[in-house]
Amino acid sequence: MAEAAESGAAVGAGASGSPWQFDFRGRRVVVTGGSRGLGLQMARAFSQLGAEVVIASRKLENCEAAAAAIAQETGGTVHPLQVRMTDWESVESFAQQVLDRVGAVDVLVNNAGSSPLYDSVAGIGEELFDKVLGLNLKGPFRLAALFAEQMPAGGSIVNISSIAARHPRASTLPYSAAKAGLEAATVALAHAYGPGVRVNAVVPGTFLTDVSKHWDMESFQQRAESFALKRGGDPEEIVGAVLYLSSPMASYTTGSLLTVDGGAPA
Repeated sequence: MAEAAESGAAVGAGASGSPWQFDFRGRRVVVTGGSRGLGLQMARAFSQLGAEVVIASRKLENCEAAAAAIAQETGGTVHPLQVRMTDWESVESFAQQVLDRVGAVDVLVNNAGSSPLYDSVAGIGEELFDKVLGLNLKGPFRLAALFAEQMPAGGSIVNISSIAARHPRASTLPYSAAKAGLEAATVALAHAYGPGVRVNAVVPGTFLTDVSKHWDMESFQQRAESFALKRGGDPEEIVGAVLYLSSPMASYTTGSLLTVDGGAPA
């Protein structure tokens, strides 16, 4: 557990407890894939707003480093835990660890995901296909079901999908299929666990995370000219959508898919 020695007031928290302000004090939030990229920004924001946060990913050392950095910055309590989202038993073990460590969770953000490269569609092997579906669909589904069973009334699950689910390409075939399945599961889970628990998804477009360091940025910028905002997103720009769906401000929103893509063309 990473915990700062002295905890100050939550940044941006509503002291009056108004539902029209983001205030996560006293709430427990889990962010998978929270040690880097979009997940790291989400975890930081929840901690700034007073939540007790669990950061989880496959590499524990990365979670520990991220948790320590966030706790130092925000004065909050941040727990680093390991989970292999492709492994059913690991997901179940992780859910129990979270319950033992922090108690029932108020918010789950299923952010962990990956879209590995491959040479050709025919060259996609069973191992790669199963890994992509496990990480992007099977694991998030199982974790959502486990946490929803013990969430208090008003709990929220936010799945992180991708515009690849709506615009599948040959280069993203297993990933697109998995994220399309995650969007279908989001709607079904909303019906399964409502009215006590809301389940929604954010559908990100192109964000300039650490992965983008390996892109041909000149080529990307040419493509981005077709976006309404003419650019890729900064990782911080995913945060507002996630906070909204996690908060009482979205109390009548469930089974929804919120696109955040800078106005990318259909």
